[in-house]
Order: sequence, then C-alpha cells, then structure tokens
Amino acid sequence: MLQLPATLTHDQAAACVKDLVRGLANEPAAAVLDAAALTSFDSSALAVVLELRRACARVGKELVVQGLPAQLLALATLYGVQTLMGAQAQRASV
Repeated sequence: MLQLPATLTHDQAAACVKDLVRGLANEPAAAVLDAAALTSFDSSALAVVLELRRACARVGKELVVQGLPAQLLALATLYGVQTLMGAQAQRASV
C-alpha cells in the first residue's frame, strides 16, 4: 500500500510523487493509496494524487484512494476533480 505523508505542500510534492511512482512497482493491479495520515496540505496534494493516477494509467493499474481527509475531498470538489481522485475514493472516518 502506498501512503501519503502527514504534511504535503508544494515543498514536498515533487519528492512525494517520485517516491509514490517508484512504489508502484510493488503494487498489484490496483494501487491503493492511503491518505489517512495527511493532516497538513495545500492544493499540491491534489496534484500529487492526480500525477499518481496518471502514472498508474501509464502502467495499466487502477488507483484506489482511501482515507481522504474531508478538507482534501472538499478541495477536489471545488476544483471539479473529485472523480479523478481515484476509483472508489473514500473519505477518512471522522
């Protein structure tokens, strides 16, 4: 399972994408991204998830996002990209 860090802002985004894409090799047909640890983020977190989605598509894998913070899901909805956040994107339990 792939995991987002607790903090994901512009400063961490490039390194995070690189690590996640590298981790795709260890994922089965559906790559699972756990976002539950994410507590401090900006819109760069959306960019990271969307780039991971593109990387998954390039290698023929589905992306499943779990544990999305409500604020990140709201931001994705505001930007109109909530459906691109990954198949079966699930919000974190409150």
